[in-house]
Amino acid sequence: MDSRFFAILAIASILMFGVLATALNTNAAYAQSDDKWYIGEGAKANTYVKYVIKEYDVNSGEPYEMTIYFKEQDANGVWTAPTFVEYKGRVFTGTLLLGNNLAVLGGSDVPDNMRPFVGGYSRSLQWLEAFTAVSKPLSLSQGSWGKIAAIGGEEVKPMGKETISVPAGSYETTILGWHKGVDNRIWVANDFPYPIKAETFVEISSGRAPTLFAFTLLKTGTGEPSPPSEFLDVPNPPLKKSTGRGTYVVDLDWTPESIEPGNKVVFGVGFTDNNGKALFKVNYDFTIIDSVTGKVIKEFKRLNTDVVEGAPVGYATVEHTFENGGPVTVSVLINSAAGQTTGEFIEKADFNIVVVPEFPVTAAIIAGVAISFVVVAARLRRTGLGSMFSGRSPI
Repeated sequence: MDSRFFAILAIASILMFGVLATALNTNAAYAQSDDKWYIGEGAKANTYVKYVIKEYDVNSGEPYEMTIYFKEQDANGVWTAPTFVEYKGRVFTGTLLLGNNLAVLGGSDVPDNMRPFVGGYSRSLQWLEAFTAVSKPLSLSQGSWGKIAAIGGEEVKPMGKETISVPAGSYETTILGWHKGVDNRIWVANDFPYPIKAETFVEISSGRAPTLFAFTLLKTGTGEPSPPSEFLDVPNPPLKKSTGRGTYVVDLDWTPESIEPGNKVVFGVGFTDNNGKALFKVNYDFTIIDSVTGKVIKEFKRLNTDVVEGAPVGYATVEHTFENGGPVTVSVLINSAAGQTTGEFIEKADFNIVVVPEFPVTAAIIAGVAISFVVVAARLRRTGLGSMFSGRSPI
C-alpha cells in the first residue's frame, strides 16, 4: 500500500502530534487535583504557546513552528485563537475557532497556504478527543488506555514518569506510548492542555520508519505575542533528504550556487539507499513547483540516471532557466531503481530552494559590498564539500 495511506491511518488513530498548548509561564507549577488528563485541560485565556513540529504529510516532514494565542472563550466554550505559522522564513497568519477540547471548528479564518499546517493539527485532535475528553478523561496511572485497531491492535498505555527539559522549561510528565516496530512516545504533563513532547513513526512493512509526527514545546507566555517578521531563507547546496518511507536518499546540488532569474541552472541529482549505497538505473520525475501558488513551473518525466556520460553511478543532471524570483519546491519522485519499480509506494523527496530576485540598480550598489562578504562566507562554510563539478561523487 501507499505509505501515505499508512500515515493517514495512523494519524486517524494515534495519540496526537499535539502542536499547541497553554501555560501560565515557562516553569509554572500546576495544581494536580487528580491524575486524570484530557485534551485541553488547564487551558487559560490570554496565554500562548509555541511548538516546533514535524509532521509526515506537511511539507515532506520538514520542521515548522506554530504559535497559538488563546485570546478568549465564549459562553459556549469556543475559543478565539489568533495563530501564526513560521516556515522557511515565511509567516502565515490566521484565526482559529477552537472548541473547549481545542479542536478546530468550522469557520476558522485561515489563508489557503496555512491550511496544510492547521489540517495536520485538526486531524490529530479529532482522534484524541474521542480517546480522552473533558466528559470522560483517562487516568495517567491506569494500566492501559486501550488498543488501536488501525495500528495492528497495539496497546496504548502510560509507561512511567519522567522529568523532561524542553526550551519552554522542565516538566514532570507521564509517558504515553505503544510499540509497533519502534517505540512511539508522547510526554504528557497533568493539568497542561497538550503534550509537551512527542516522537512517533509511520508504520511501514520494510525500511527505516519515517517520522509520523514529532514536536517540542518551545515557549509559553501570557499576553498576545507579536507575529515574527518574514525573511528570505536561501539554502546553500548540496541538500540531502530521505524519501517518505525512508527507503532511499536523494541528494540535490546545483550550480551556480546563487539561482537568479534568466540564468541557466544545472541541477545534480544523486540517489542512494538508506545505507548510503549508490543506486543504479534510477528512473525518476523531476518537478519544479511555485511554493506560493502551488503551480507546476516545469515537469521532467521519466528521466534516467544511466544516460549521463562519465557521471557516477546513481547520478544525473537537469537543466532549467527560471523566469521569476521567489521560493520554489523541487520534487524528485523515484519510479524505479535497479529495475525494480516502487509499486504502490510513493518514494518522493521535496526540496525548498529560492530563486533570488534581481535587485534594482540602486539597491545593488548599496548592497554590493555586503553581498560580497556573504558570498565569501557561504563558500567558506562549504569548504570540504566542493561543487558538483569538482570531481567528487555527489552521493
